Amino acid sequence: TRHSALKFCQWLTAQTGHYYRLPTEAEWEYACRAGSTTAYSFGNNPKHLREFGLSYTKDSDSVYPAPIASHKPNPWGLYDMHGNVAEWVLDGFDEGFRGTLRNGALNPWKIAITRYPRIVKGGSWFDYIEDTRVASRSMSEKIWKDWDPQVPKSIWYHTDGQHIGFRVVRPLKTPTVEEMHLYWNTDWWEPKRNAEDL
Repeated sequence: TRHSALKFCQWLTAQTGHYYRLPTEAEWEYACRAGSTTAYSFGNNPKHLREFGLSYTKDSDSVYPAPIASHKPNPWGLYDMHGNVAEWVLDGFDEGFRGTLRNGALNPWKIAITRYPRIVKGGSWFDYIEDTRVASRSMSEKIWKDWDPQVPKSIWYHTDGQHIGFRVVRPLKTPTVEEMHLYWNTDWWEPKRNAEDL
C-alpha cells in the first residue's frame, strides 16, 4: 500500500542517515520525461515501448513484472519508468490540480485528504500501453484489497494490487523534522477513518 511505501521511506532514512520519501507527481513526471517533451521519454511512437518497458498488449505473454533494468533506461539512466509496475507518488487525486503542474510551480503537491483515490504513475505490466505515457495517471481503488482476509483490512498490503510498486527520492535539501513527518504520514490525515476504509 501507499502507507507501506511511506513507512519504508521512513525506515530507510533511519537506517542510512539520509532522507528519503516518495516523489510528488511533478517530480515523477520530471524524472520520467528526462528532458523530453513527447508522450514517452523515447518519443511519441508507442511501438518502441517494448524496448523501454512492459505493459499489457495483445502480443504480450507476460503476466508478471520483469526483473529491474530488463529494458532500456530513459535518457537520464532511469529504468522502468514506463510500465513494469506502476509507482506511488505523494499526491492525492484531484482532476483540476493537473493544471498547476503547467503553471510554473516549482514542485506542487496535492496533499491527499481521503484514502481513495491516490495516484500511481507509469503504468504496469497489467495496464494498457496508453497508461504508460509520461502524463498518464491512475487512481487507487478499494478493490485492490478485495482478497485481504484480515478484519479490519491491512494497512500494509494491496492483495489485488500486485502491479503497484514505488520509487524513492532523496531530495537535495533535507527538510525539517516537521516536514519529514508530513511527507511520511499523510495517510493518516483523513478527518474520519473507519475500518472498512482501510
